[in-house]
Parts: sequence; C-alpha cells; structure tokens
Amino acid sequence: MSDASKQLAGILFVVIPTIEFGGWSLLRMIARRIPGYLDNPVRQNLFRAGHAHAGVLVLLALVGILYVDQTGLSSGTRTLVRTGFALAPILISAGFFLSVLPPRAERPSRMITLVYLGALLLAAATVTLGVSLL
Repeated sequence: MSDASKQLAGILFVVIPTIEFGGWSLLRMIARRIPGYLDNPVRQNLFRAGHAHAGVLVLLALVGILYVDQTGLSSGTRTLVRTGFALAPILISAGFFLSVLPPRAERPSRMITLVYLGALLLAAATVTLGVSLL
C-alpha cells in the first residue's frame, strides 16, 4: 500500500468518530423530543440519509483505496480516485444535512446539490477504479 493510501486510510479512520457523534446527535434529538426534528418528516429523512450515507461511504472509501494501488493508473489518476472516494461521503452527507438546516424546512434547499456532486465524484472514482482493475 502506498504512503498516500495509508495516509488517507488513517484520516478516514480518525473521522469515523464524527459519524458516531452524528448518530448520537440523532438519538439525542429523538430522546429529548427536540422540536424541528420529530415533527419534521423531511428533516428526519434527510438527517437519517446523511448519517447512513456517511457511514457506508466511508467504509466503501476504505475498501476502494485498498485497490487503487493495485491498478496501472498514473499517479495523478490514482490521486483523483482516492480524492473522489474521500470527498464523496463528505459532500453527500453535507448535502443532506445542510439542505434542511432550518428546523421548519419543508423541502431541501439548494445545498442538496452537494449530494449530486458527491454522487458524481463517487461514480467517477468507482468506475475508474473498476475499469482499471479489469
């Protein structure tokens, strides 16, 4: 494994407690019946989606970077693939959370475009990695 992949894996492992904190925050909002969460189904669903995507996509990133160094991709392209894997969970989760920040939000704001941007990065990283492994 390259030093760049090891460093990114280390960063991702250090970030995992922030995902745990997000889960704790959601539980706290439910347990304390915080206004603007339990009474707002749009916010509930997007907060849950943000939390779930963060956890799953960080795990996918950790698996993906194990394979990046096994490809014949150029150094620059390997960096772009690693970056796509690392930024996707951040952008997608941020889009879900930031698009319904106001407790009375009835629909996602324009910040939801971060979800689409993150999804495009993830698609580019996974397809590039997958094709390079074939």
